[in-house]
Amino acid sequence: MTLAAALLCGTSAVAAQTDLTIALQLEPPHLDPTSAAAGAIDSVLYSNVFEGLTRFMSDGTVVPGLAESWEISDDGLTYTFHLRDGVTFHDGTSMDGEDVKFSLDRARAEDSTNAQKALFGDIADVTVVDPLTVQVTLSQQNGSFLFNMAWGDAVIVAPESIDDIKTSPVGTGAFKYVQWVNGDRIDLVRNDAYWGDAPALEKATFKFISDPTAAFAAMMAQDIDAFAGFPAPENLPMFEADPRFQVLVGSTEGETILSTNNKMPPLDDVRVREAIAHAIDRQAIIDGAMFGLGTPIGTHFAPHNPDYVDLTGMSNYDPERAKALLAEAGHPDGFTTTLKLPPPSYARRGGEIIAAQLRAVGIQTEITNLEWAQWLEEVFRGKDFGLTIVSHTEPMDIGIYARPEYYFQYDNPAFQDLMKTLNATTDSAKRSELLAEAQTIISRDYVNGYLFQLAFPTVADARLEGLWQNAPTQATDLTGVRWID
Repeated sequence: MTLAAALLCGTSAVAAQTDLTIALQLEPPHLDPTSAAAGAIDSVLYSNVFEGLTRFMSDGTVVPGLAESWEISDDGLTYTFHLRDGVTFHDGTSMDGEDVKFSLDRARAEDSTNAQKALFGDIADVTVVDPLTVQVTLSQQNGSFLFNMAWGDAVIVAPESIDDIKTSPVGTGAFKYVQWVNGDRIDLVRNDAYWGDAPALEKATFKFISDPTAAFAAMMAQDIDAFAGFPAPENLPMFEADPRFQVLVGSTEGETILSTNNKMPPLDDVRVREAIAHAIDRQAIIDGAMFGLGTPIGTHFAPHNPDYVDLTGMSNYDPERAKALLAEAGHPDGFTTTLKLPPPSYARRGGEIIAAQLRAVGIQTEITNLEWAQWLEEVFRGKDFGLTIVSHTEPMDIGIYARPEYYFQYDNPAFQDLMKTLNATTDSAKRSELLAEAQTIISRDYVNGYLFQLAFPTVADARLEGLWQNAPTQATDLTGVRWID
């Protein structure tokens, strides 16, 4: 059709755009979501490349994924999953019950490197009934089991892809991995053999821009089409005033905390940890580091959750109280500890503010800025730190406090028993009571410095639709994204 004919017919001669370049601040350390705690992996791959038996939607609800349906036995111990027929991995091989068994058994194995191995702790057995039916037997009831199976750590992988999964991921999702140009970008292409609805996008590029100033420049110049988790909130009013752009500000599951090594003296003294809590002015951190974006928290729980308990009063800003607690703990002149900061803006900017607040009560911090891979190695795995700042973006993850080997090394048998009871409880009212008790215990023990719930600002071309506004899990789901005229 000629241009003139197109105009006469009232149709556009310009095809709708089908490619997208979207930026993120953090680059993944590798591409295996089942063997690392880095949420940056899920930011690129969740739903796009890898899928689980269940999955999260943008509103946080859990819906069928690779399992189209399931039945739960009367005693709550057996889940029979019915898999979708005709699902293939990106290499053309079929996805069936053997792959599900392999994935779940691998995640719960004794030598598993899965960062969320506890999600699979109640699985006693996985049996393949037939290629499209898998039976999972639990050792005890777990009211969160279907929720747990929606995590990025629980995606289904093929045995033959494991050797190269960190650099060449093979999943079942709507997009296939093409290449990773380290330090720059990851390219995806539409999976034309996808079992579900075909995405509108044919190509997608994830661009990694860590510097907030560079992020602003790239977005303003429209070198990128969108930036999910825009790292410079002070610039948002400029984008809001520019008709070329749209600004989406949503909530996340990200509890941003001053993580504390509970086994490192003098941080192993609850009075010292309480002193730190009272030395922190949360609102000053939110205003100074996040330009007002963020909701104060007093425990490790999302304020938008209906079971949230507001415990901010237990760690209110009271520097004189902090000094008195330090003196009571035998540190009238304070002490010195390390403050190791990962790359995100909330950590780097917030760290400087927190360091000044702690210095005002006598606590000196030796600040070290770490790249993400370094942080994972030194802090998360090596536990070589006094203090650090990180946002825990996993959904409903208060259970990490029941793991003494977890990086902040909190060991409270009473809390561990409470989590066991919670996992075995299916009654919603009773679960709410237990969750309130759990929030109170870790707040009262001042396990960490609870700062704020991370907001999620996204800046995008005004012609884009389908981007997630909220982040119920750390993901940049492109399956429903498209350009509009």
